[in-house]
Formats: sequence, C-alpha cells, structure tokens
Amino acid sequence: MGKKADQTDNWTAIQKRGTVTIGLDDTFVPMGYRQKNGQLAGYDIDLATAFFKLYGIKPSFQTIDWSMNATELKNGTIDLIWNGFTKTPEREAKVAFSKTYLSNDQVLVSLKKNHIDSYADMQGKVLGAQTGSSGSNDINKYPKLLKNRIKDHEPVLYESFTNAFIDLTSGRIQGLLIDSSYADYYVAHQKNPQDFQMIRGAFPKEAFGVGMRFSDHTLKQKINQGLDQLAKNGTLDKINQKWFGDKADSPLLK
Repeated sequence: MGKKADQTDNWTAIQKRGTVTIGLDDTFVPMGYRQKNGQLAGYDIDLATAFFKLYGIKPSFQTIDWSMNATELKNGTIDLIWNGFTKTPEREAKVAFSKTYLSNDQVLVSLKKNHIDSYADMQGKVLGAQTGSSGSNDINKYPKLLKNRIKDHEPVLYESFTNAFIDLTSGRIQGLLIDSSYADYYVAHQKNPQDFQMIRGAFPKEAFGVGMRFSDHTLKQKINQGLDQLAKNGTLDKINQKWFGDKADSPLLK
C-alpha cells in the first residue's frame, strides 16, 4: 500500500488481496507470542483469526518493534495493531481504535521473598517495565504511585517482558509493572508460581482495542460489527475461557 496507506480507506484492497497484516510484539504472553516450536499462539491470535474468518480474509502476523507500532501503521507496513493494545489519550492521537473487547489492569509483580506487599515497599528498589508499554506510561503519568519511590526515580526498561522476568527472578530488579493478562498467565505457568506475588488496583483499569489508521473507516466499522457478532455467537466467550478462564473481563459480554 505504500506511503499513502494512511490517506486511504483500505478495506476494498484488503478484501481483494484476501490477506491483512497485523503487527504484534511476539513476546506478549498470552496475547500473542511464539511457542517453543516457533508457531504463534495467543488470545489475540485466536480472536483476530476468528474475526477475519467471518470475511474470508487470512491474517498475516508480523513481528514489529513495539515502540514503533504507530509509525509502522502509518507507513503501511502493517494494517492493524492487534496485540493487547491499550487505549490511551496519547495513542488515540495517533491511531483509531475499535471498541473495547477486553479490560486489563496494571499489576506489580515481585518475589514473595522480597516482602514487597505494597507500592510503598518499592522505596529505593529497582522497578522494571516494558519500553512503550501502558505500564511504562502510567509510571510517568502517576509519579506519586511508583516513580517517586523507586531507585533513581526511573524504571529499567525492557524490550520484552521475557527478559524482565529473567531479571526479576535473578534479583536484578525487585518489582515489575506489567499487564495483569500477561502476569496471570506467566505466573500460573511457572514451576513454582507460589514464589511470586501480585499487587493490583492502584492504577486505572485499562481497555484493549484494535488499533488502525484514521482513514480506515470501513475497516473500523467491520471490526466493531464483527466483535459484536463474535460476542453474540459465543466465540468470544470460548476464547476468553481458553486463555483466562473466569478472569476474563470483556465489556462486549456485559
């Protein structure tokens, strides 16, 4: 589609191609990630695939530098950002969002042996977050909660949460601010999940939506209609149960 992708309603071209390119961070368990065999899996992989099946279009998932997601979208390298993409005022100035399909919280993950039972216990400790993540944005937006307490008043930033968890378990950082969707899944699948603890609730609840170009009016309409259809026919609830069990919080099912 080239440079003018952000000036065009691309739905007809996508239909004609029969494929759509979705950008993602392929380490974001359980939204979209690579399994040990290299295959992609995840909640958003399943949801996007189910949605485009309604229209006979095949999704192609492309790994991107997550901090450059809006630029990749504008340049036409990808057609959508569908990967646990949190709605924020800053992002809404750069991309158009679908309706919310899943709600999410930021949680502080630590090791129980560190005795971090509240945000106050992070005083002078080292905090980790992912570059360009909503958690990283929240740290700066609400400095009294964590930023002003932690060592050097700045978090250690990681390209992927995988590396952040490695540093957490090895003691290089004492806390990690992360999406609850990732934290719940990751901790549950550890050899000793009881070694971790999570603190919830201090930051505002977040909303996951599909990000797209402002010019893609038809695509936005189709995604919103398709999400409603998946909610009504039971597909959304089935995907929720597969990945989150009863912990899933989908506004479309309320």
